[in-house]
Amino acid sequence: MGGGGGSNWSNPQQIVREVREAEKKVSDEKFQTDLSGLLTRYLGCFNDRDIPLVRHRLDEILDSLGEAIDEKIDQVFGGSVAKHTYVDGLSDIDCLLVVNDTSLEEKGPKAALKAIEKALNRSLKGQAETSVGKLAVTVSYGDGMEIQLLPAVKSGTGLKIPSARNEARWSGINPKKFQAALTKYNAQCDGKLVPTIKLAKAIIGKLPEARQLSGYHVESLAIDAFKGYTGTKTPSAMLPHFFEHAKKRVLTPMSDSTGQSVHVDNYMGSANSVERKNASHLLGRIAKRMVNATASGSLEQWSDMFGED
Repeated sequence: MGGGGGSNWSNPQQIVREVREAEKKVSDEKFQTDLSGLLTRYLGCFNDRDIPLVRHRLDEILDSLGEAIDEKIDQVFGGSVAKHTYVDGLSDIDCLLVVNDTSLEEKGPKAALKAIEKALNRSLKGQAETSVGKLAVTVSYGDGMEIQLLPAVKSGTGLKIPSARNEARWSGINPKKFQAALTKYNAQCDGKLVPTIKLAKAIIGKLPEARQLSGYHVESLAIDAFKGYTGTKTPSAMLPHFFEHAKKRVLTPMSDSTGQSVHVDNYMGSANSVERKNASHLLGRIAKRMVNATASGSLEQWSDMFGED
């Protein structure tokens, strides 16, 4: 029974090492569970909407607008991300409204926004309040619900919507193609891509306004980041991957791979511009903060990135 060179249990140092490794594994698993709960709580704040009521009210809005609207395009992933209005991208808008007025393309986005607001005020008759932002018209109800409507005009075979960075210009998009791409890669990521995008936008929303990426840009970067993704399909794992990928990808202009405007990131200038390098630096810092927060098992450091003390 004896002899044989001994076993691991006869080596005190090996025993200590294995116990520590087991403890670390348990600790890491507990941290990942806690982190998942934290991110789920944030998403709960972002997604706290009565979807059937949103649909009902959206139908009422569209019926009341009547001939003022040429076409509507419902967004699958509708719903504003908390109050981070700057990040309004195609995945945050409840509905695109193609305005039935060919002259609006020449008049510009502000005219289209005002046209929708005027039509809504006339039809809603005090049942809700409307306000105009840079990109969308928001309809606010007494119970706190907000519905966002993005005006669009037809242009050739596609559509144009207000530019995220230049209020006087339109930006070309293909929303149905973009929606299909987002749906495809969200499914490939087991439904975790859209939540990851929402969390990423919330973090980016804490940057100085001049350093924030547009919502369309973030969405396009996310689709690019998760093509062929084989990592762990949870927001806690996908967020660091997104920021690490975006750190490199932001240095060169985005192509029209998702059907969004070829100018989705035109506001950042040419490849390796100062703006792009600054953005790359900030995105890299966020990725590093996430890695460090996880390595140290600190939920507090993760919360800091969302602006919570």
